[in-house]
This record gives sequence, C-alpha cells and structure tokens, in this order.
Amino acid sequence: MSLHEHTTLAGHLVRSRVVFGPHETNLAVGRGFSDRHRAYYQRRAEGGAGIVVTETASVLENDWPYERAPLASRCGPGWQAISSACAPHGSLVLASLGHTGMQGSSAYSQSVLWGPSRVADPVTREVPMMMEQNDIDAVVEGFRTSAALAVNSGMDGIEIDAGPRSILRQFLSGLTNTRADRYGRDRLTLLREVLHAVRGSVGANRVVSLRLSCDEQAPWEGVTPELAVGYASELERYLDLLVVVRGGLYSTAGYRPDFHAEPNFNRELCRTVKAAVSIPVVLQGSVVDIADAHDALEHVDFVEMTRAQIADPDLVVKSARGDQPRPCVLCNQTCLVRDPRNPVVTCVGNPSAGFETIDPDEREQDSISGRVLVVGGGPAGLEAARILAGRGAVVTVGEQSSRFGGMIRTFAQGKGRSRFSLLAQWLEDECRRSGVTMLTERTVSSPEIDDARGRGGVVIASGSIPRPPTYSVDTSVLWMDAAQAQRLGGDSIKGPVVLVDPLGGPIGVAVAEELAQCGLEISIVTPDTIVGSRLGMSGDLVGANTRLQQAGVNRVCSSRVRAVVDGCVRIENVYTDVAAGIRCATVIDCSPRLPDSSLRYLAGTGVGDTIAPRTVLESIHEGRRAGFTTGTGFNSVERIDS
Repeated sequence: MSLHEHTTLAGHLVRSRVVFGPHETNLAVGRGFSDRHRAYYQRRAEGGAGIVVTETASVLENDWPYERAPLASRCGPGWQAISSACAPHGSLVLASLGHTGMQGSSAYSQSVLWGPSRVADPVTREVPMMMEQNDIDAVVEGFRTSAALAVNSGMDGIEIDAGPRSILRQFLSGLTNTRADRYGRDRLTLLREVLHAVRGSVGANRVVSLRLSCDEQAPWEGVTPELAVGYASELERYLDLLVVVRGGLYSTAGYRPDFHAEPNFNRELCRTVKAAVSIPVVLQGSVVDIADAHDALEHVDFVEMTRAQIADPDLVVKSARGDQPRPCVLCNQTCLVRDPRNPVVTCVGNPSAGFETIDPDEREQDSISGRVLVVGGGPAGLEAARILAGRGAVVTVGEQSSRFGGMIRTFAQGKGRSRFSLLAQWLEDECRRSGVTMLTERTVSSPEIDDARGRGGVVIASGSIPRPPTYSVDTSVLWMDAAQAQRLGGDSIKGPVVLVDPLGGPIGVAVAEELAQCGLEISIVTPDTIVGSRLGMSGDLVGANTRLQQAGVNRVCSSRVRAVVDGCVRIENVYTDVAAGIRCATVIDCSPRLPDSSLRYLAGTGVGDTIAPRTVLESIHEGRRAGFTTGTGFNSVERIDS
C-alpha cells in the first residue's frame, strides 16, 4: 500500500493515507478557532494530508485545560472556515472533541475538576469531585451536541478523544475509576454511551473516529493492550476509524515523546489491536520518515505524521514526486506548547509553521537578480542561501570550517540527537540542488564583502565564539566550552569531568550522557534545583534525570562555580553559600556562547548566532527572513507576532 493511495471512509474519499492529527496550537482566540488555525490546517491540506483532525475542543465550558483551549460551542464559525479552506484540496476534515476531566486545570475555569473518582492528578495534585449521574449525563450530552454542531458547520466527521488526558480514558482505567456503580463495574459504559450518542447525532454518512489509549504503561491497574483489544472489539460497531495511542495518568509523556524514544514505537501495539477489529486503524507514535510510513502500511490503514507535517506541510506531495521533505528531528522544542509561556506551535526547522498568516510564503516570492554572498554555512546561512537561490539570486556560501551545518552538526552526536544532522544535511542538499556555490575552509575577506555588497547583497551568518569563564581557572585542569568538547570527542577527554550548566537546557544533559558512555566520571553543576530544568517544556525532564542517574552522573544542584584551582572546582550553594569542592581533570562549560560580530560592521544582514547565540529556531527563522528581504532594501529580521 502506498502513502498516496486513495480510499474511502463513510462514503467520503480520502486522498492519501497520511493523517495530520489533533494537537495543541495556542492559536485560538476567545476559545474559538482563529484565522491562523484556518491557514495552518489549509497549508497541510494543500500539502497532501488525507485526513486533517483539528485541535481538540472541550465539549463543556467547565473543561478549560489550558488558556487557549477551544470550546466546542464557540467553534462553529471556525470549523466552517477550516472545512471550506481544506475541501478544495481533497482532505477529509474531522473535529476532535474531548474533556480532560481530572487532568485539566481549574486555573481558567475557576471551577472544580470532574473525575470518575476522588483520585488526585499526579502532576497538579488537584483532587477532583466524584461525578454524579447528572454530571455524567452532561458529558454525554456535551459530546452529542458538539458533534452535531461540528457536522452542521461542514466538518466531515468527528474524532472522540479517549487518549492520555481524556476523561473517557479516566473512566476506562482502574488507576482513576474506583467507582462501585455501573460506571465502575463496567468501565466501558461511559465511552459506549458517548459513542452511541455521537453516532446518533451525526448519522451514518459522517466519519466517527476514536483516539484510544491502548496502553497506559501502568499494568498494575491501568489500561493494558489486552484490555484495549476487548474495548476496541466491542466499540468498533460505532466507529469508522480507530487511532491507537499510548499513555495515561502516569505516562502522558509517552504519548508524544522526543527523540529519546524510538520512532514508530506503537507499531506492535497497533498491529495487536488491528488484528482484533475489522475497521481501519491508524498508527500514531513518532512516525516521521517516509520509508517507515510506507513499511507501516503493510499492517495498518493510515499513518499519523503530525510532527512531520509541522516540519514540512508538503510532506505528502514531496514524497509523491520523489523529493526529500524537510525532516522532523523529534525535538519537541517548539511544537509541544503546553507550558506557561503560551508559545504558538511552530518547528525549529520550519519557523513559518503556525505563522502562515504572518510570515512570507516562499512559494510566492518575487524574483530577484544579482549576486549574494552568505558568510557562514550554519543553519542561518544555509536557510538564507536556500531562499535566495529559490528567488533567482546567484548565491555563494563561504564556510570557514571543513563542513556545513554549524552548531547543529557539532551537537548532532549520540543516540537520537543524530536526527539533527538530517536537518543540517537537508539544508545543505537543498542549497546544492538550487545551484548555490558551496565553499568550505573559506575565510571571507573584507574586500570580498564590499564587492558582494555592491553587486547584490551580503548575509552575515558567521556564528558564535566561546564565552570566557566567569570564574578564575588555573592551569591544573583543562577548560573548554561545550562545543569544543563535542568537537574533541569523549575518547580524547580526560576525567574526572565537571560540567558547568547554568542554562538547564538539552546541551548540558547531552554532553554529560555522551561522556558517561565513554566511561568517564562525570559531575554536572547547575544553579537550579534539578538538572535540565528547561527540559520540562519538551517533555524530557523526568527522562533526562532518569538517564543521568542510570549512567552514574553526579548531579550537583543549587550550586554555582566560584573558581577552579589545584585540580578542584570550588562551588557554593546558591541559597546557603556553603562551599564545597569537586576534584576534576577537565571542566566543560555549557554557558551560552558569544556572537562572532567581527564582520557585522562591514554591513549586510546579520542573522542567527552572529546577533545573539540562541536556538536553531531563531537561526533558521532569521535566515529565512534574510532570504526574503535581502535585495529588497529591507534588512530587518524581526518577527512581529499577532
């Protein structure tokens, strides 16, 4: 079976076997779908998605799990706009409906959480009220009326959420449902009632899909694959489609993990459930590579490739013509948006995702002529070169080192992180395909910059340089920054090693893991109360600390470095000023680097780390903006969000 093979669901033509699944976007306005939602989904429909499932809308007003969560009763106009925008491109559009129950939040609704039993959520520790019959009836009615509104607003069908955060899964699970009534004796009762009501509401000619958690990864009391097979078998009479997922009360991160989890992790689970039902089944679970998706279709009917289509909305049409889509690196750094900052969904490799109504569309840019010199072949420089070449400029990239990719290449080592090298390679390959002249080990001179500026334009993407230590270091140890350590490699570093990590991001943890695997004695020092404090936003905080502990890394928290002297790192507690020492032979500082601004005074558009060392997202975004604006007389690279 091919990704591009057509099929039908409930009499509706489905143009491909690829699903763009429901996920939080923070694009809502007033709890309704916005025009940015419309553009976001339309872009994936244009790119060939067979099924587009919109962000899950709460079926009752008391469910307000995050600030910009859609509310079904306010989504009619938005569903209509999305349906109308996607229909010309042949995508089937489903409205996801749900209620997060005890795993929601009372911060916005200011009302008590609902749950099947008085079991506190392990994350928020908030205890819900135990639902009475009238509350249960309200949930069933909420799903029924919301489904009717969605199909009356032009949606092709409904997807019911019984996934890791759903009240419907909470009723299915012995972890959260300890009731003695019929909803506890037969835990499938509520989900059965909801599906019966929804099917009766939308009729036989609309698609009804179920997103079902088939493994809570808590076999002592939760939903197991064996239980899920029975649930799916009984419920399929209501359904046209079943999406097999995993995760639950104690494993919500298992639903959409980062690159530390193997891609396609649900294949065997999905195959087990598929064998028990006769309806089409969707594989979900870090399916991001075209070859893996094709292989999966030997055993399932559809593949959900949500993050892959955030990274490249044209994934399906590109694969059909043999082109390589922009890769998803499974980092979760900007597409996982459930955090206090309320960031808009986007992608480190495709910063225009989520900003379709704001950022320029590279397919619609004016042609330019002339020559452009890009100084630096990191992600910012390569993205600028790619866009400029696509607009018609004659582009040369001069890279001082022996390879392209900048800091992406430097840190793309170790398990999982090698996926970042795929993004660097894609940028390089696209530049070469577009006719960009690519020069390595090339130091660009001032006269060359002046000459290029006169003939067309210059983009300065020269990157960053190490930051000197902010504490005294004597000659008893070898000191280096994280990038230098990565280039040197663990086999060439002498231990014991102390890593200084004031950022709490992925770099310090990654370097510590890699060096520990080389058999070195590692200590990581952070001013935070936990190592990798920023990793909660990508879902890897618990996983990172678990891996470090298993690797034997000594985690020294709430501490700052004062000096390195006599083969010892002198530290003090940030709260008590109590001093201590850690013996070492090497110190690796994971502090942010400094911009290499040596060429910016020569004029040209500065992008990425040469302005301020940040993340891949900012580098590629600013490279894109430089590609759109260089040669137009407008050199600003600032984004204006709305």
